[in-house]
Amino acid sequence: MNKAVTCSSLEEVRSNIDVIDRKIVALIAERGGFVMQAARFKKSTDDVKAPQRVEQVISKVRTLAHELDANPDVVEAVYRAMISAFINAELVEHASLTSNT
Repeated sequence: MNKAVTCSSLEEVRSNIDVIDRKIVALIAERGGFVMQAARFKKSTDDVKAPQRVEQVISKVRTLAHELDANPDVVEAVYRAMISAFINAELVEHASLTSNT
């Protein structure tokens, strides 16, 4: 299900990548908004780290990668990095929320 069009130049490839990058960053921002909301519902830092949930997400996105004809190893690496960064941000948010109660 690869939707990449055939490009006739490197500039065209880069232009298409730039369009996709804007969409990816917008989706990461949207995902981040939900991550920050999740901090309100978690009682401890262990709840924020949630290693079992991380593995559920990794399993889910690897399956999606296969379905969408993406490289599952690349998808997993990207998600592990993203989740790690979001956990760090959520830990800060969680600490802020729990120090104010």
